[in-house]
Amino acid sequence: MPPDITGLLSLQERDLRLQELRKELERIPQEQDLARERLAAHQQAVDDAKASLQENEVAIKGVELDVGTRKESIIRLKQQQFETRKNEEYQALGVKVTHYTEEIDGLETRELELMERGDQLRNSLQDAEAAYATTKGGVDEEVDTLQKRADQFSREVESLEEERQQLLVGMDEELVSIYDRLLKLRGAPVVVQITSERQCLGCHVKATPTTMVRVQSGKELVHCENCGRILYPE
Repeated sequence: MPPDITGLLSLQERDLRLQELRKELERIPQEQDLARERLAAHQQAVDDAKASLQENEVAIKGVELDVGTRKESIIRLKQQQFETRKNEEYQALGVKVTHYTEEIDGLETRELELMERGDQLRNSLQDAEAAYATTKGGVDEEVDTLQKRADQFSREVESLEEERQQLLVGMDEELVSIYDRLLKLRGAPVVVQITSERQCLGCHVKATPTTMVRVQSGKELVHCENCGRILYPE
């Protein structure tokens, strides 16, 4: 009985598309993850900008506290100057007042620098948040589009699998078993033409004249001697 090459080709047509769809369904989640990673990078930039701004604000408060402490010390020292009657002690207290006053000048300069840096950090944070918002819109759209495509492909896979089951009805079980083994081993296509020049279109190796004659007779299932695929004539 001649092999049902036509049936195998119909089966293979579905399997080729199923193979393609399954690769796409495997690839889509990876693309979605890459998109989310882009967004995560922008989120990290926002988090870093917030942390830098917060750190700067803590530093400003620290400087303000130091200034306040020194001002209190100056008030206390001046009170002691007012109360003392010893010139030597008065002079010593004055040296301390001068020292704290100089420290306050340095701290206030530092505070101004930190405040200027704070303005820069706030601008950086605004830029990072704007970049995140822009990226999030694009990423959300990309992920959603990919998901819709995946859902569509999944429905197509389900439909093709049903068609495949229907095609198997009435086909020779041994023939299908051979086909399925080759499909698992090689991946589609496993049923390929042999050209008039005796070239297998699966592996592109030239078959023997005997193989060519057997294929053309159509009386038996013929495999390529090199790759094992099932051959049929042009």
